[in-house]
Amino acid sequence: MDKVRRGDLVEVIKGKDSGKKGKIIKLLSEGSRALVEGINLVKKHKRRTSQDQQGGIVQIEAPIQLCNLMVVCKNCGRGVRVGFTVLKDGGKARVCKACKEVI
Repeated sequence: MDKVRRGDLVEVIKGKDSGKKGKIIKLLSEGSRALVEGINLVKKHKRRTSQDQQGGIVQIEAPIQLCNLMVVCKNCGRGVRVGFTVLKDGGKARVCKACKEVI
């Protein structure tokens, strides 16, 4: 079980986008990186490939290291560390280490 999943709301704790929050779009297995919506934007030069597509300079999200992200707890409203617990039905769940609520 992973500490972060696709669709989680995360907060950046290091780098140029420190303090910003965004949703995980995609997890990349190599190098344990993630694409976060609106975070770590870089400019890319695109060529026009057909008549309807426009070329120019566009901004896209670049992957960011998972160690620079913290999951945002819905109860606390801030970035928290994630732990695991065993539920009564025998399944595992992610919990906030600050308030002990299931994420």
